[in-house]
Formats: sequence, structure tokens, C-alpha cells
Amino acid sequence: MESGARELGLRLYDLVRSVRLLKQRRADERPAIPPGMLGTLVQIDQLSSDCHARDLVDRTRLDASTISRSVTALVAQGLVERRPDPTDRRATFLAVTPAGRAALADSHRWYGEVIERALTDWTPDEVAALVAALGRFAGDIEVALGNNDNDTLEAAR
Repeated sequence: MESGARELGLRLYDLVRSVRLLKQRRADERPAIPPGMLGTLVQIDQLSSDCHARDLVDRTRLDASTISRSVTALVAQGLVERRPDPTDRRATFLAVTPAGRAALADSHRWYGEVIERALTDWTPDEVAALVAALGRFAGDIEVALGNNDNDTLEAAR
């Protein structure tokens, strides 16, 4: 298994490089969302209208200061707005603005087109197998690392 693990490690390196290239190309061609902010915007959108910054910290495992800077940048770009939390006057809910939703839709469409081009020669079964394998692998990596909820992804950036 050692040589298989080594080969997988090399392929993962290739994948990470490809993902970085993909992210950079998206930022160049679709600059509505600042580089590095798409993931935070997606998370705010998925958490809906009851999203606090602390929810983003928990969900993304990023440091609170990183989330704070990201949210500030997204608000400055007009992609996210802060709304008062009626139950806690010190807190605010985060919500994706109409401009943020349009930028998200554009980014999703762009990624979808690139991924479809990349998978042109793949069968539906091959795509389904990749999706299942990647999902399982991501979960198994967390288990192998001890799935420590206190871990953050700061060092992985």
C-alpha cells in the first residue's frame, strides 16, 4: 500500500495545483468576487439568513480573525450585508446581497462550464465514482487526522 499511498500523494499534489490554477483563472475572468472569498460567500449563502460570523468559524474551521477580514471585504464589495440580530444587540446576521447572489451564480456557472469541459470524455458512471470516492476520501482524511474540531485550516492555506 505504501507505493499506492505515495502515488496518491503525487496525484493529490497535481489536483491541488489544478485547483489553484482554476481559482486564479476564475479570479482573473470573473473578478466580481475577490480571490479567496468565494468559499466564504458560498458558506454564508448556505447558512441562509441566520448566519453569524461564529457559524462561519465553526463550519469552515478558519480563524475568527480570518473570517472577520473576509466578511469585511465581502461587505465592502457589496456582496454581503450585516443585519441586526433582534435577540442580541451586539451581534449581526450575515446575508448575501442580490449582487452577491448574481456573482455566486456567475461563478457557479463558470466553474460548471470548466468542469463540464474537463469531463467531456468521462462517462456518467466515472463521474459518479469520482464524486463518491472524493467524498469518502475527504471524510477518511478527517478521521485519519483525528477529526479534531479544534483544528483550523489556517496553516493549510
